[in-house]
Amino acid sequence: MEEKIRDGIEKIRPFLQRDGGDIEFVEYTDDNIVKVRLLGHCVGCPHRQATINGMVAQVLQESYPEVAGVVAVD
Repeated sequence: MEEKIRDGIEKIRPFLQRDGGDIEFVEYTDDNIVKVRLLGHCVGCPHRQATINGMVAQVLQESYPEVAGVVAVD
């Protein structure tokens, strides 16, 4: 499952990099939560949570229904 999630994140990465940000996979928990770390300009961005909910979670949950949610960690 982690490899699938990493592939999904690779699809998202170019959109974040275009604005000076990036994303890193951290962990897939036993309760099906994906933990990611936002990097670059995404750190401290006021739209950080919208990026997680509106893009990252949407892409991963649509691609992999097993994913219960996505959270950002520092």
